[in-house]
Amino acid sequence: MLRGTIPFLMVCLVHGWSSSVLADTPAERLSKKPDAWFSSDEAQHTLECILSWQSQYGDWPKNQDTTNEEYSGDRSKLQGTFDNGATTGELRTLARAYRLTGNPIYQRAFLHGFDHILKAQYANGGWPQCYPLRQGYYSHITFNDHCMIRLMEFLRESTRSEEFSQLDDERRHAAKQAVQRGIECILKCQVVIDGQPTVWCAQHDAKSLAPANARAYELASLSGAESAGILKFLMSVDRPSPEVIHAVDAGAAWFESVKIEGYRYEKSSSKPSLTKDPSARALWARFYEIPTNRPFFCDRDGVVKYDIEEIGSERRGGYTWYGNWGESLASTYAKWSR
Repeated sequence: MLRGTIPFLMVCLVHGWSSSVLADTPAERLSKKPDAWFSSDEAQHTLECILSWQSQYGDWPKNQDTTNEEYSGDRSKLQGTFDNGATTGELRTLARAYRLTGNPIYQRAFLHGFDHILKAQYANGGWPQCYPLRQGYYSHITFNDHCMIRLMEFLRESTRSEEFSQLDDERRHAAKQAVQRGIECILKCQVVIDGQPTVWCAQHDAKSLAPANARAYELASLSGAESAGILKFLMSVDRPSPEVIHAVDAGAAWFESVKIEGYRYEKSSSKPSLTKDPSARALWARFYEIPTNRPFFCDRDGVVKYDIEEIGSERRGGYTWYGNWGESLASTYAKWSR
């Protein structure tokens, strides 16, 4: 455990947040504070904490409340990431702090992190989970937990919002180009089955763009959770190209074809996960098998099961296997398509 703070993961558990669709981090919420707060003593202490957690590369670690206490360890050992909402929240807060206070320390830290995000992007437009690259699934193009989409939303926002007025024209242009390359990468990663585009895996190989495994229980698949976020982002694109429109139409059709009705889901280690309920909201599985579209589940041994009750209680209650992800997607798509 890192010294100097309560791990953010503990905060998530206390508030009942799911790691599959992460709520705003503490740093993200700070960026929405009133203007006057940034001139307070509390703000100065909080911003010093955030600065202390920035790695030598410009990013921040995940699952840590970087706003509460200063990091007191060896800064060279900090492992920053883009996963679980890390880094973008800190950068938004620093950008706002500089705009309101003019403190050059905040500007330098912000630009260091901003440049790091641009540097981390692959030539094909994707982003890994962290940079410099680490061995294993961390180097995959990462849609998991909305990692890549959060980065693209941040970069797009940086080209539009007055909060980022400190950015020079060269960086703004680079951000626009990075978002466009990211969109092109998303379109190339969309999984095609029998000639029909479907949705996306939670992570794709950085070279082949094929769906890829992550942790032992996160096998290559079609993702109900991450794909919903990707499609919502594509629907937010200004003046979408025919390729973007086709991708969204196909993805929305896939969601409609695989929805599960008549069951209620409860994440539990001891109770049945699914119970029949005709009035329950529609569900979507976290993982669908390629190419059968059959929901599947895994323990940490990576063995595929088609019945959630066949996996052990630790993973059954410790991971979100179903969600209502397609519900808001369908509502957004109905408006967008009109």
